[in-house]
Amino acid sequence: MSKLNKDILFLTFEELQDDSKSLFSCLMVNRLWCETVIPIIWRNPWCYDINYYNKKYLFAIIISYLSDDIKKSLVKQLKHLPSISWKSLVFDYLSFCRSININIIKYIISTGLSSATNRLLLQEEFYGLFMRKCPELKYLDIRSIENQIFHFPEAKLRFELLYELKCNTSDDPLYFYELARISHYIRRLIIFNKTYTKANTGIIKLIEVQKDLKFFEWIDEFYRCNPDYSNYNSRESYKEIFLALGKKADNINHLKIYFANNADRTLQKVLSKFHKLKTLIINDFKYFNEELLRMCIYHDLEIFKIDCYNLKAASIIIENSGGHLKKILLGSYNFNYNHISNFNDDSLTFIRRIYENCPLVEYLSLVFPPSREHFNEFEKLLKICKNLKSILLIICEVTEEDSLVNEDELLKILIRSSPISLREIRFLYDFKFSLEILEEFLEKWKGHALSIFTCKPIYEENYIKLINKYMNNRIIKDFRCESSMNVIKQGLSYEYYVLPYLL
Repeated sequence: MSKLNKDILFLTFEELQDDSKSLFSCLMVNRLWCETVIPIIWRNPWCYDINYYNKKYLFAIIISYLSDDIKKSLVKQLKHLPSISWKSLVFDYLSFCRSININIIKYIISTGLSSATNRLLLQEEFYGLFMRKCPELKYLDIRSIENQIFHFPEAKLRFELLYELKCNTSDDPLYFYELARISHYIRRLIIFNKTYTKANTGIIKLIEVQKDLKFFEWIDEFYRCNPDYSNYNSRESYKEIFLALGKKADNINHLKIYFANNADRTLQKVLSKFHKLKTLIINDFKYFNEELLRMCIYHDLEIFKIDCYNLKAASIIIENSGGHLKKILLGSYNFNYNHISNFNDDSLTFIRRIYENCPLVEYLSLVFPPSREHFNEFEKLLKICKNLKSILLIICEVTEEDSLVNEDELLKILIRSSPISLREIRFLYDFKFSLEILEEFLEKWKGHALSIFTCKPIYEENYIKLINKYMNNRIIKDFRCESSMNVIKQGLSYEYYVLPYLL
């Protein structure tokens, strides 16, 4: 491995660009590996799952680029930090950088300076340095911005082809007006909504000037700013934003909306315009008009995620999809199903619409009561959907007239009818199988290596012995008892589950 061609190494490390643990391990193999992986890490060095608050070496690296006069001034102010280097660095790190993250840079600077004024001045120096050294800037996170970074002479050249922007609605509109003057080809726009009274006019302008916007994500966060947010009508902060977004619907392929409160009526009106969607994730369809929903036809849809209490809306969307859906996922399991009107009928329709319209589905979440009719429909789904790789099952406790079926019957269905493609089963809530049926179930997976996730531990010694036996024989690839939040992480990255789970 250590003698692989540099081009092969680079392509391999590119595949690991989101895996910080693996990339950082590669740094230690030899000089060639280190030289190859450094440009990948420093392309977007703020995106990794590490603690940036105490990364003094990042502070030292960036400081080393500053002029000697600034370094001498800093030496008098800095405490508890590594000594500032006056020598050239081994790598020209900033020449690889394509990203600015305002919050992380503020954290890095705050470890070295106590004075707010000095911190702002040093931020200005840092941003000027990035403008001079970075050949282009593709990723920009300006949440909590305090400096006008778009006035630098190099700003137009650096931000002209900006690819991704993350921002807050609470930031000064002037920053967005300046960015709208420069950046017309943003492809990914992620907005964290921290206001609930009015829209940010600068963000509206920024959306209006975009020529190739493909990905839009909206995340309500004003509930964190004010715990009494539910008393506010937040629609004013949405209306103009979504009207502007609707004018870009012909280009947008990926739409993700996480509302903290009731769904916005403006989005209901414009949603049918997004006919080229490949990804649709909306946590709240509860108050959507059914007639408007039936106008939402997405023939290219591949990923669809919705909350459990919106199964009727989900069935309508699935029925009008083009047969390309590969991921159908559910969220917000933390509520009482008895309080949902028509839950039994809606969950039954949901299963049917999937096997009628989604032959290619690979990742699937299902929630239904333990009735004979639901179990029969679930078995039909397993027989028809031959590409299933992962399934999340939530068998909820709901009182109903139909006969109840125990968990062993669920395993028998999986034994009889699971497609050979199935490699992962996730059980949410309390599933308890008999030892005999569980062993029969595990025998089914010889030669296939199944992973099982549950949020309820198996304490009995005999169960533990049985699981260990099949793990040792590599019939079970993985068996883990996780938190409910980890169990529902299925088919999408962590962030798309944590955010709606918290709302």
